[in-house]
Amino acid sequence: MKTRSIIDTEFVVRSIAETAIENEDPFCELDSVVGDGDFGYSLARGFEKVLEEWDVFDRTDSSIFLKSIAHTITSRIGGTSGPLWGTAFLRASTAVRGRDEVGGADVVAMLRAAIEGIKDRGKSDVGDKTLLDALVPATDALEVAVAQGSSFEKALDEAAKAARVAADATSSLQARRGRASYTGERSIGSPDAGAVAIAVILERLTVQSRAR
Repeated sequence: MKTRSIIDTEFVVRSIAETAIENEDPFCELDSVVGDGDFGYSLARGFEKVLEEWDVFDRTDSSIFLKSIAHTITSRIGGTSGPLWGTAFLRASTAVRGRDEVGGADVVAMLRAAIEGIKDRGKSDVGDKTLLDALVPATDALEVAVAQGSSFEKALDEAAKAARVAADATSSLQARRGRASYTGERSIGSPDAGAVAIAVILERLTVQSRAR
């Protein structure tokens, strides 16, 4: 029998996968402004594989489930996105290793671990015009909401709002990592595709969590 934590983890991962697939074209369009335009395609193909293998993933606990997801993502998403997103899921899994139940503070810990993994793997940080520019503020907002005792839905909403503001703000940044960094000042003026993806994913999670 599935635990509540596994059910919640499944909900989050499936929502991420569906959002990535449904937004393939707009994510590609954003990435094509200064990148190679394949971000949306790569992300969609990887998460399509996740959904194809959905029923065979080990659900012993949330950590093992997320580790299985990480391996699929790493092997199926091309370019730089595969290693980054795969590392994020893998590091998140280690943050709750051996835990039967996962609460709000654990979710924050998982996101912090994912952030550090992305920083290490991508040699990047906030301000480099990457998904970190939305993920870090979103996690900060989530942590505050959790500490205040907010509901899951309220905490997600705060995280989504922070991610959207931060993602939009990447328009003023010059890319310092990835293919976009080769364009120099031309990268200023459009938002980062990865940061926007984080905002869109959290916005969908917020809507779907209210409808559960």
